[in-house]
Amino acid sequence: MYLPPYVEPRDVAEANTLMDTFGPEAGMEAAERAIKSRNVGNHLHYCRWRQIERLIIMLSARTTLGTIH
Repeated sequence: MYLPPYVEPRDVAEANTLMDTFGPEAGMEAAERAIKSRNVGNHLHYCRWRQIERLIIMLSARTTLGTIH
């Protein structure tokens, strides 16, 4: 699994908003937004939405990811 290496606070807020709005389909919504951005040639927003999609997966996990300190 590829976890987001760097996430801005606004990305966390966006992920939470999508999760509240779309529930279990939040990751798919972020993926669709990424595809739309790619299709119009906006590679920056494409990358951002892919990061948010990965963040949603990470936040939705029922287990701990990575190391525990």
